[in-house]
Amino acid sequence: MSRFKTRTSQFLIDVSVLLLAFFLAMLVRFDWDVPSVMFRQLVIVLPYVVLLQYAFLSGFGITRFSWRYISLRDAVRIFAAIASATALLISLRLLSPLLVDRFPLARYGVVPLGVLLGDFVLAFMGLTGVRALRRMLGERAASRQYQREEAPSEPTLLVGAGQGGVLIAQEITRRPDLGILPVAFVDDDPVKQGAVIHGIKVMGTTLDLPRLAQRYQVKQALITVSNAPGSAIRRITESCKDAGLTVKIVPGAYEIVGGRVNLSRIREVAIEDLLRREQVKLNTESAASVVRGQPVMVTGAGGSIGAELCRQVAANRPSRLVLVERAENNLFEIHSELCGRYSDVEVVPCMADITDVPRITSVFRKHRPTVVFHAAAHKHVPMMERNPAEAVKNNILGTQLVADLADSLAVERFVMISTDKAVNPTSVMGATKRAAELYVQALSPQSATDFATVRFGNVLGSAGSVIPIFRRQIQDGGPITVTHPDMTRYFMTIPEAVQLVIQAAALSSGGETFILDMGQPVRIIDLAHDLIRLSGLEPEKDIEIRFTGIRPGEKLFEELSTIGEGIERTAHPKIFNGSYHPPHLPTLRAQLETLDALCKASDPSAIRGALTQLVPEYGNDRVNSEPPSQQKQSFREPEPLESV
Repeated sequence: MSRFKTRTSQFLIDVSVLLLAFFLAMLVRFDWDVPSVMFRQLVIVLPYVVLLQYAFLSGFGITRFSWRYISLRDAVRIFAAIASATALLISLRLLSPLLVDRFPLARYGVVPLGVLLGDFVLAFMGLTGVRALRRMLGERAASRQYQREEAPSEPTLLVGAGQGGVLIAQEITRRPDLGILPVAFVDDDPVKQGAVIHGIKVMGTTLDLPRLAQRYQVKQALITVSNAPGSAIRRITESCKDAGLTVKIVPGAYEIVGGRVNLSRIREVAIEDLLRREQVKLNTESAASVVRGQPVMVTGAGGSIGAELCRQVAANRPSRLVLVERAENNLFEIHSELCGRYSDVEVVPCMADITDVPRITSVFRKHRPTVVFHAAAHKHVPMMERNPAEAVKNNILGTQLVADLADSLAVERFVMISTDKAVNPTSVMGATKRAAELYVQALSPQSATDFATVRFGNVLGSAGSVIPIFRRQIQDGGPITVTHPDMTRYFMTIPEAVQLVIQAAALSSGGETFILDMGQPVRIIDLAHDLIRLSGLEPEKDIEIRFTGIRPGEKLFEELSTIGEGIERTAHPKIFNGSYHPPHLPTLRAQLETLDALCKASDPSAIRGALTQLVPEYGNDRVNSEPPSQQKQSFREPEPLESV
């Protein structure tokens, strides 16, 4: 009922404004002395003029706009709607004299051009004005509420006077409860020097941070750059630290939506900020179309990647989302979260192990997914070195089972999540993931299902990854343990990786191995230094860094493509396609039967030998010692294909 009242009152106000604008335009045109004949004519025309104008407002979507958040873009839309209506009225005015002889009523269309132009100006001003007044009153009421909750103000320097800085400054000035007192902007753009933004002056560059901090007794800086790369955040953070300032950040441009800023998300600078790259641009419609209205299954739904896949798939409204996970607590957590956030999506939790043939077969046949994201896997390299049979059972035989079920039940799309450790593997874990890739590649040409593999490197903050371990070690007072000073890894945030996985699914036509552009690799020792400094400590001085040596199966650096894979560009600049010759499926299945028997016999050395036969590059004693300066992800034009 409240919404109905709001819409009704807005309709009445808009109609009143349009009526008043036309009357005022008429009075101004005739200098407040309208001839009686003309007055009668204009009164007859008035309802049609207002109806036409309101129809254009509705057609341009303006009647659905929130008055509380009127913006410049909304004002432009109002201008376009009224201008279009006025253009049509002027056209009718010019045609009316030509039609009077045949249609006598056309004489009522001969409205003075001055009235129409005046009405255009007044209608635009009135419609925009009442909305701006509503916003002003709403912000004033909110400001009074915030003033009652006002916190002690902390003098703050705002770093970055771009679009994000403008929105944040606007929000800060009306939110005294935040306890932020902006004293100046700092921006390295010389054009912005001296500019005043919402009453806050740009008073220097990042080089002036120490001077400004001392002059204004500032102890805090807020990074307001909405979409800066990690290198820029790192440089700004170091400059602020050198000036003795506590540094906070507004996370990213994706959190500044529709001109509104959620300043409750202001936080300390995190390692993700220092590593972030240019924001990935997605074809959201094509990605959403893959899952919208479809029954979708995610295996490994409780893991770091699987859970984020579930969130992003649910956000695109599948008809049903089937969560396959063998860890009860993880399944409970992601199921509860999705039910709370997406109550309109049917979310089905299925506790199951992907190696359990009867159970997984039953789940597939009951729910009949058309899209499967296969994220279930054992991923920890040292752990799988100690338990090769479990790695084979889960990563290879589990993948074989779910892929075969997808094939036999005519699933439309099957996307397997792989890893850079599958490229020229030196570990059991990497070899098993490579073998899983080979099986999907071999099955694809003989199946109606579009099979695809997506390969990427480490994701920030996933369970058991290096950053949570480092944070725990810092909290314990050290030491931080790093295996080797030259060890490097590719990193990507979990949401970014999953976005690209779904985008890759949209690009797939069957049989591809998609490789995500991971940017430049990062030295693990540099990560350790950054995390220590972000904790307000100094490396070596406050927290010891201890080198423990490379563990069994680990590489100094990772690669994203194998020898013989021609890497081709796709329609998305961050996704590449590795082309290959698919293996011979019957031979591969025979090798997997041998592996299955060896797993049941629990013979680790025989399992490693069989993996070497299945993945020849695993057993070639390849030396992983490329200098760090040469470690980069390279994408080249397609090469002649070699046998896998």
